Amino acid sequence: MKKYQQLAEQILEQIALDIWKPGDRLPSLREQVQHSGMSFMTVSHAYQLLESRGAIVARPQSGYYVAPRPVASNRVTAQQVTRDESVDINTYIFDVLQASCNAGVVPFGSAFPDPRLFPLQQLNRSLVAVSKTVTAMSVIENLPPGNVALRNAIARRYAQQGVPVSPDEIVITAGALEALNLSLQVVTEPGDWVIVENPCFYGALQALERLGLKALAIATDPLTGIDLDALELALEQNAVKACWLMTNSQNPLGVTLSASKKQALVSLLAQYHVTLIEDDVYSELYYGRERPLPLRAFDEQGITLHCSSYSKCLVAGFRIGWVAAGKHARRIQQLQLMSTLSTSSPMQLAVVDFLATRRFDTHLRRLRRILAERKQQALLELSKHFPAEAKVHHSESGYFLWIELPRTVDTRLLYQQALAHNISIAPGKMFSTGSNWDHCFRLNASWEWGEREQQAVVTLSRLIVQQMTQQRLM
Repeated sequence: MKKYQQLAEQILEQIALDIWKPGDRLPSLREQVQHSGMSFMTVSHAYQLLESRGAIVARPQSGYYVAPRPVASNRVTAQQVTRDESVDINTYIFDVLQASCNAGVVPFGSAFPDPRLFPLQQLNRSLVAVSKTVTAMSVIENLPPGNVALRNAIARRYAQQGVPVSPDEIVITAGALEALNLSLQVVTEPGDWVIVENPCFYGALQALERLGLKALAIATDPLTGIDLDALELALEQNAVKACWLMTNSQNPLGVTLSASKKQALVSLLAQYHVTLIEDDVYSELYYGRERPLPLRAFDEQGITLHCSSYSKCLVAGFRIGWVAAGKHARRIQQLQLMSTLSTSSPMQLAVVDFLATRRFDTHLRRLRRILAERKQQALLELSKHFPAEAKVHHSESGYFLWIELPRTVDTRLLYQQALAHNISIAPGKMFSTGSNWDHCFRLNASWEWGEREQQAVVTLSRLIVQQMTQQRLM
């Protein structure tokens, strides 16, 4: 059990013993930090967990209070399962991403970690070295399924977690997004129902739109992840072909499912014979001692296509990803040959050359440490400047913060206002076909914090307060 979970359980036990009664004010975050000796992030996460369970409530500019015991209910509401016969979101996503590419913009809306955290000099040396040895035959040898040495290295990485994956079922792709799109294409036809999270990675919505697929969006919580009751209801009521999920450091929420919930999730999908497409690009960016297991580790029926890449943990520009495709490997290779033909041969060889130096784990340890420090700094800055009504959800992995504002705030408008001040954010509209998350936005906390970033937070806070004030006056 993690530290924040231990603290949450301690407080729950105190509430059960009537040490804290309904309506009592709990110690503030800073008081709890001093009393427990835990970090601000750990205490904040524990309080968020308790709030999500209905054990405590937050009152603006007042603190946290013990809540009345929630009334148990097994009823799944309509809002927990959202049906979309037609997905139409690509234009909006394209416009937001294009605006975030400007070098003069504070890139809180970026999907990629700070590229200065990557070992670019060593990778470039590897690229120069292999470029001198590339021949016509080496290009042919790196056609689908991809470079043999690279596939072996990836298979060994799986083996370190106790997950048996043969190199023969691994297909190297141009980033994880190609792996995910090919996986979706191989198991669906236009008009099929596909399950996604709500909110979910916008690339999933773009893929559904491109392939003419219908979306079943399942409610997903920043602390507990996907709602399994709602998922089961969707499976019962619809002929679902595939399920595209991200259970490790989910984008945009950041939540990582517990091992027990992953086991239950895989068992449920196997029961309904639904193919699981696992988007696992952030699993190397954990802060604890052990890397979280992929859903593939719990799959005994061969229903999982596991997709990942080096783009978020090693280098973005090389576009090296893969899918452990099982029985679908050959068909995915055929589809790849008809689209991108193959992944860049020099890039594959350069990654193989770098991995051979055994510097990958050293780099990952440094990367995780810096991301954890920067996220902690971002959390402190936001807690210092944002209004009390803003709820900042964070996790002990990755580099995203999910900010939930009062429902009177429109983050689509906030995005436009912030961009006018050369600040980008990722508005909640990017991650859903509906309007459930229009009061939320995702913030990239991987950047080094300096005067520019601090002023950007101050500006965002001012814009948020302006919207809140205007709504009160209306």
